[in-house]
Amino acid sequence: MLKQPMGDALNEQINKEMYSAYLYMAMSSHSNGIGLKGFGNWFMVQYHEEMFHAMKIYEYLSSQGVPVVLKGIAEPPASFESPLDMFTKTLAHEQFITESINNLMELAIDEKDHATQIFLQWYVLEQVEEEENDNDIIAQLKLIKNDPRSLMMLDRELAGRMTTVPVDFSKGVSNAQ
Repeated sequence: MLKQPMGDALNEQINKEMYSAYLYMAMSSHSNGIGLKGFGNWFMVQYHEEMFHAMKIYEYLSSQGVPVVLKGIAEPPASFESPLDMFTKTLAHEQFITESINNLMELAIDEKDHATQIFLQWYVLEQVEEEENDNDIIAQLKLIKNDPRSLMMLDRELAGRMTTVPVDFSKGVSNAQ
């Protein structure tokens, strides 16, 4: 069974992952509202990934006999200056999440909680991928600057992103389709 500090910290991480989903849903809505439906798609796929991340922790806590404590989710911003602004904020947020995951890993190491260390290893690697993806898109947006044709090409590219994580958790994360 998890020690209290680890259970509390993982419950907090669920809240952070849920906020991440909220943030990306807001960015999807904003993107769609300004006619960048490909960006909207990219952020909606990101929303689904964040929900998956939260549900993995939810199920891990449950499997360890720790009650899940859901807390209020802060309201994300509703509008953004530009696509570059959205991705700059996305990267900053993912860096915040990376720090949080690293702190969870340090706590697991300090508590000699090997099972949680193994569980968190997936998140550590996921954060590397998240930040790399954001940096790649930021680099493209910086090259584009204010060229509408290039922005539309990137929008079409982002429209092709597909959800690769389960989205129906009614039978659990590992059984989700």
